[in-house]
Amino acid sequence: MSDREAIVFIVDDDASVREALVSLVRSAGLRVEAFASAREFLARPRDTAAACLLLDVKLPDLNGLELQRLMTEEKDRISVVFITGHGDIRTTVNAMQGGAVEFLTKPLVDVDVLDAVQKGIARHRAALDRQAETASLHARYARLTPREREVMEHVVAGALNKQIAATLGTREVTVKVQRGQVMHKMQAASLADLVRMAVELGIGTRRDA
Repeated sequence: MSDREAIVFIVDDDASVREALVSLVRSAGLRVEAFASAREFLARPRDTAAACLLLDVKLPDLNGLELQRLMTEEKDRISVVFITGHGDIRTTVNAMQGGAVEFLTKPLVDVDVLDAVQKGIARHRAALDRQAETASLHARYARLTPREREVMEHVVAGALNKQIAATLGTREVTVKVQRGQVMHKMQAASLADLVRMAVELGIGTRRDA
């Protein structure tokens, strides 16, 4: 996904600030949409593009920090860059602890805004990539049969084929075939790769074989 496919959202109740930021973002070759309030922004349907939100702290309905908290609760991982003309330490700390990329004070410096936007887009793109990878991993795991899942659990716990066969009451050659199926369906390149997947799936890797 290129930066030209990414999008920058602006939420600021000052029309002159919105216009200036729209012009700046467009000059960097990025798509941009501007809103006068948090609720206008929330009403906008989400898409799959990497995004960054330039967000004013003081707004007429929900303020910036409230919007940030709401997005976090809804697991909306769009990167947030705060902008304000009245910054203070407590607000800055709350914003950064909430996961903000940057906290910029007005008058804004163009290069600082664009740097923060690019950082935000990169962060959101990475989050989207992780989300897609996780979804793919769960889809692959769902293809395993119940017995293959049992075999996988024992394999990632470090059990040998003969130990797994004894535990499951089957033949070692059968376990070998099922183990191969697990590796194939999970698209695991190695045992270490399979263990990493198991950890991400929340499958225990320590048990008595």
